[in-house]
Amino acid sequence: MSPMPVALEWRDVVVRLVLTVIAGALFGLNREGHGGPAGLRTTILVCLAASTAMLQANALLPMTGRASDAWATLDLMRLPLGILSGVGFIGAGVIFRRSDLVIGVTTAAILWITTAIGLCFGGGQLALGAAATAIGLVVLWGFKWLERYIRQDLRAALVVTTTATTPPSDELRRLLEEAGYRVAGEALHYSESAREIRYDVRWRGHRREVRTPSFVATLATTTGVRDVTWRPEGFGEP
Repeated sequence: MSPMPVALEWRDVVVRLVLTVIAGALFGLNREGHGGPAGLRTTILVCLAASTAMLQANALLPMTGRASDAWATLDLMRLPLGILSGVGFIGAGVIFRRSDLVIGVTTAAILWITTAIGLCFGGGQLALGAAATAIGLVVLWGFKWLERYIRQDLRAALVVTTTATTPPSDELRRLLEEAGYRVAGEALHYSESAREIRYDVRWRGHRREVRTPSFVATLATTTGVRDVTWRPEGFGEP
């Protein structure tokens, strides 16, 4: 791996910036297609900021170290480290939680890898930056299809509002278990004319298995049941 050249020509700068924009755009197009909180322009700008920081570090190479008559030391590594720290704040900003749903984790990871790729291109490590871009895109697009075939532990909240004359909750629990779901927890709330039963439901399935089970519609038509709510939990962004 060759070090950054001391004398940087404009042709090198153009090549590095063009590759930076292309890499950022490829990741940004993925986020735009999935409606991520950070899209095409954001990923390009983040990648470009990292590349520019490394280009600036390259330009300042002749000034590195400390002169004999100076008290300050020029540490060029602070530029890329500052960029990485700043992206950490941006990544934290795009992650948010809505009830039990966490959104933005994939987008934050994309911002992180585009920053590292920008540092590679800006530092002149074109092969490393291209390899990281290719591998990152394979993971982002290719592994998405693989996730569809991976079964994992899923959970949902089932809230049933019933009248006081409804059969006991044991019967409702039996309906869940017969449909292949496991009740991990149960909470009851009583009022004068009704009661609300909240089930913590678990099952094994595919990650994108978010359709409402058929037994929910059957349960809603049961005598004495006023309302049924099914809320899948823990599903993040694609």
